[in-house]
Amino acid sequence: MLRFLFRLHNLYLSEDKAFTRRLRQLLGFTPSNLAIFKLAFSHKSTSSEKAYAIQNNERLEYLGDAVLGTIVAEYLFKKYPNSNEGFLTKMRSKIVKRKSLNKIGDKMGLDMLLSEYNQTRLSRSMLGNAVEALVGAVYLERGYTGTKRFVVNKILRGYVDVHELESFDDNYKSQLLEWCQKNGQTVSYKLLARYKFEKRDRFKVAVLVNGERLATADDFNKKSAEQTASEKAMVALGILEPDDDEE
Repeated sequence: MLRFLFRLHNLYLSEDKAFTRRLRQLLGFTPSNLAIFKLAFSHKSTSSEKAYAIQNNERLEYLGDAVLGTIVAEYLFKKYPNSNEGFLTKMRSKIVKRKSLNKIGDKMGLDMLLSEYNQTRLSRSMLGNAVEALVGAVYLERGYTGTKRFVVNKILRGYVDVHELESFDDNYKSQLLEWCQKNGQTVSYKLLARYKFEKRDRFKVAVLVNGERLATADDFNKKSAEQTASEKAMVALGILEPDDDEE
């Protein structure tokens, strides 16, 4: 009953009723705890002038990452009853990887909410982070069942073409190696730096074709950095078309 009253207040009486209505359209329900949803869109660089901005969305991002991975895994497990573990793992990775989440956040229009609650230049990675933080906020508000309903109905069915992903090959490192072998080229990777960023190890790698550095990339995971660098190298070689969604 108390949650119901909070939802009514947020929707009709709160000074944040405009924000509440935007959330209602985005989520499919009216939240009772607006603070955690404001927090979901607050980047660590946000000014702490407002009470809710003393914290940032990193903890919600951590929670949402775990919950989202579990929901996607369960969704794929039920959707593909005859598929093996390798296929399911690859499909889950295609959906929850940073680049995919950035695109989902863009399609959801999260850039508008991030612009409103942050005083910093937005990066594409902030979109993906906000998707995870939003899932974390929904989990705290609605529990697992309600979050699963939101992720499946609003995110997976609304913004992800699962059938298209089935045939999409995102192993750029393997594709680059295959191209080099066919064309008598050599490919190698070099770790340029390992440093701390946001209290986590971050890796900067370069991809070299015939000893020439074609591209570099940074990521929290060395293998992911190699994949991104490989994709950039393939664009440089004219094998892939540039992705307009990339920064």
